[in-house]
Amino acid sequence: MATVLPPPSKRQKVAAATRAREQQDIDTIPENLGSIRIQFHDHATGTTTGPAVSVPVADATVKNLELLLNTLQGNDESGRIPYRFSLLRGDPASDTAEPFQDVSSDIYRSILRSGLRSTEDKIDLQYTPQAVFRVKAVSRCSASIPGHGEAILATQFSPSSSARMVSGSGDGTARIWDCETGTPVHTLKGHTSWVLVVSWSPDDQAIATGSMDNSVRIWDPSTGKPLGSPMKGHSKWVSSIAWEPYHLQASGTPRIASASKDATVRIWNTTIARVEMVLSGHKGSVSCVKWGGTGFIYTASHDKTVKVWNADKGTLAHTLNAHAHW
Repeated sequence: MATVLPPPSKRQKVAAATRAREQQDIDTIPENLGSIRIQFHDHATGTTTGPAVSVPVADATVKNLELLLNTLQGNDESGRIPYRFSLLRGDPASDTAEPFQDVSSDIYRSILRSGLRSTEDKIDLQYTPQAVFRVKAVSRCSASIPGHGEAILATQFSPSSSARMVSGSGDGTARIWDCETGTPVHTLKGHTSWVLVVSWSPDDQAIATGSMDNSVRIWDPSTGKPLGSPMKGHSKWVSSIAWEPYHLQASGTPRIASASKDATVRIWNTTIARVEMVLSGHKGSVSCVKWGGTGFIYTASHDKTVKVWNADKGTLAHTLNAHAHW
């Protein structure tokens, strides 16, 4: 049975409240310190920004200093910039002036309390803009590009520019789009069934598509025309495609790996449209294939395993068993 702690006594409550008040008194900025004069200096150019401004010590926090500086610069609320402030040592007009004390929370705790400056002195603060990360909510669709006659099943951006994208559809075609103008560039026609997967080559010079017609096709993205004949060999549909990494490719002979519902992975020479190796060992549909940068191919299957293959020899290196479901 769990032990229930008794509620605190009245004496304990009073002691806790007293400690809280003492802590608050320590952290509170004294209200009788008056005002200080602050002059802002640009870290990049060394020039002064606006005149020296009188600021109450109690209000001289970093947040209020940022607001004051943005106001002097004429920045509106949407264009405000966060800054880091440092106390300058030496003559601000000379080249020997350098920051030596950062203002972490407010002027009182960082400068006045330690005796670096007094309220009688003009405080020269150097400001440095900080990085701004703004995340805008996606509240509406910015563009809609019609063209496919059936559901879109796969998309991928070009590795060289996000202005171009390829999509595969249930209408048996793949399309290349100009995302900046929202217009279709080429329609890749040739498959006789759904295009399930699309993959852009690492050098941006070719597009591979896999279909429910059990074939893999290679296309020229600049013309939309097929490169060579379709690569046929799978007995069921193609579920995933991976290009050989660019730094591993032999000159003029890029290769791809295609995974299929028939539980195999095939390695193709795209130049002559011929299969080089067949990786067989899975007992279920191969749903994903990835070509690693160190000479291994990784495949995941509905048999709940991940297999690691030697890309040059086609031999099995490892089988990873841990998943309870595909």
